[in-house]
Amino acid sequence: MFSVRSALNTALPSAGTPERGRVSLLSLLLFGLVWGAFFPALRGDFIEFDDFAYVTSNPCLSLTPANAMRVVTQGVAANWHPLTQWSLMLDHSLGGLNPWGFHFTNVLLHALNSILVFLVLHRLTGTLWRSFVVAALFGLHPLRVESVAWISERKDVLCGLFWLLALWAYARFAQAMSGSRSQATRLFFASSSSYWQALGFFALGLMSKPMVVTLPCVLLLLDFWPLERWRRERWADLAVEKIPFFFLSALGCIITFLVQRSGGMMQELAGLPLSFDLRLENALVAYARYLGKLFWPVNLCALYPHPGHWPPADVLLAGLLVLALSALALGLRRHRPYWLTGWFWFLGTFVPVIGLIQVGAQALADRYTYIPSLGILILGVWEFHRLTKNRSRQAIWGGITGGVLVLACLLLTRHQLIFWHDGVSLWRRAVAMTQNNYDAHNRLGRALYLQQHFDAAARELEAATQLNPSFAEPWCSLGQAYAAQGRMDDAIAVCQKALDLRPAFVAAHNNLSDFLLRAGRPDEALVHCLRAVEIEPDSVTAQNNLGNALALKGRLAEAVSHFQKALAVQPGNPMVQANLASALLRLGRFDEAIQLFHQALAAQPDKAETHNNLGGALLSKGQTGEAVQEFRAAAKLEPWRFEAHRNLGNALLKLGALDEAILEFQEAFRLQPSSAVVSNDLAAALSLKANRAVHPPPAPPP
Repeated sequence: MFSVRSALNTALPSAGTPERGRVSLLSLLLFGLVWGAFFPALRGDFIEFDDFAYVTSNPCLSLTPANAMRVVTQGVAANWHPLTQWSLMLDHSLGGLNPWGFHFTNVLLHALNSILVFLVLHRLTGTLWRSFVVAALFGLHPLRVESVAWISERKDVLCGLFWLLALWAYARFAQAMSGSRSQATRLFFASSSSYWQALGFFALGLMSKPMVVTLPCVLLLLDFWPLERWRRERWADLAVEKIPFFFLSALGCIITFLVQRSGGMMQELAGLPLSFDLRLENALVAYARYLGKLFWPVNLCALYPHPGHWPPADVLLAGLLVLALSALALGLRRHRPYWLTGWFWFLGTFVPVIGLIQVGAQALADRYTYIPSLGILILGVWEFHRLTKNRSRQAIWGGITGGVLVLACLLLTRHQLIFWHDGVSLWRRAVAMTQNNYDAHNRLGRALYLQQHFDAAARELEAATQLNPSFAEPWCSLGQAYAAQGRMDDAIAVCQKALDLRPAFVAAHNNLSDFLLRAGRPDEALVHCLRAVEIEPDSVTAQNNLGNALALKGRLAEAVSHFQKALAVQPGNPMVQANLASALLRLGRFDEAIQLFHQALAAQPDKAETHNNLGGALLSKGQTGEAVQEFRAAAKLEPWRFEAHRNLGNALLKLGALDEAILEFQEAFRLQPSSAVVSNDLAAALSLKANRAVHPPPAPPP
């Protein structure tokens, strides 16, 4: 049975040896450096760049048996990674929706991965300082920021963990083999716990992020160097040994393809019909750009737009660079075998995300370097060691160079973390670092909208629609910004534009139905609500909007049914609970309504409308004193709501507090002087006071 203690014991040299002590101290140093470098990430917020899909708006985030099984049978955000989702569920169960807890886990996993890089390389190569430098550069490189500071990239650090554990277990297995061909060919009849541990870790890696499908190829590279198993065993035997790994890879590819295709991730980009030759062009340029970012990591950002077509000169130069380095690695395979392993590790592990199968709108992404960068780091550190091997004071020059590089990476990483504090800073950086980045303008607009900077949000979203008029998402988001500005007709028009571009766009149907409801057009809203539910039956927003539309039409029983369907998907949603309670209140089911209002307020205690509606339910039950407390809370939270002051006035009137009731009616009249009901309430209260002045009530009996 695998355990962390046994892993460390087998990864470290024998107890009591000086080497073991050095490895332990360097591991602690590495953990401290990485933790210290990424500590600012713990203060980061959620980013509307999959964080909402994976965490804040994820109906499956609660850790229940049903949700745990659901993420196995269905994808989340067009991806299949159940182990990643389970880890996010665990974070949520321990710390709720506090982003600090999710960031803590990401930083911790990355720090552990950095130690594992050190331990795995030390076991594979027997070198101490070279392994440490590779691990330090890996752990502190600014390209790691996206994988660590972005909560949604839990899949990166988690699959990296299992990738490294699989390498560690495979190294144990390979070094334990006697080297005879008979043992290799009879592998499946032999008992080798390390082999099956490696296979198990690989399976867990695939369940975290399917990018690890290239692991069997990397194992063959390790057989060449540093394990040099090819000298003792036939390549055919080594390939047969990897058959279970290749089987899992094929299975992971099939599952990923089906989930991403069903989630719409493989559709052509808006305005960018990418043929295979264009995808190949981008792949070649991406390899060159990734190399550049590894050696000169500046001007990094969260989204590099896909240009659709690269200049022929760029493609030619990139292609020549890839071919030249490949030829060099093959030519040096005997005298410098680390070139072949390092370069083809880099080249091969990028294949699933290099863009030959285009997924998403990016040309490349910093997060994709998490595993591939190790190949170049190994190659670079080993080549530097060879070049300085015959020089005097090699250790001093190596230490100075390594120290400078590590310090530079640390400082650049701390700088890059600044931009991952929140969505606005992240997308402003992307807009500044790229050109014509319509998606970055779109996401910046969304981030500004969430911070309630509606005018600035509208400007960014308008810029996105101008840069790419065929991109539906900014039109949809622009509708929300216009609605927040009170421009309801414009909001309806741009949402309709989004649907013209993408008829099955559920968010646009949801937004448009909401705007039509607020514009007093429930019949038109109902059409879009029904369409949204038809496209995505499990959409909480769609079911909730349909319930609201039906409630406005007076079809309360049907509305209750749809609110209940929404709560079946996301049981603790306070907005749906409040809407269901309001419908039950109108049906006269007061006790159920009161219970639901209390549940909604437990999650959102600052929701004035819910306090107001709960007050109405309590008043209907004759619990006037409690109703007064709820109306007071609503009026305090939103003093401009005339309904809260009017309702409070009526409740106070029932309690006999006439003077206080008149004050509340007067405030309601000041806020809404054109309301006939407020005028009547105030007039009736003033008349009652006048009558009492003329005919005071009899004194109570002694």
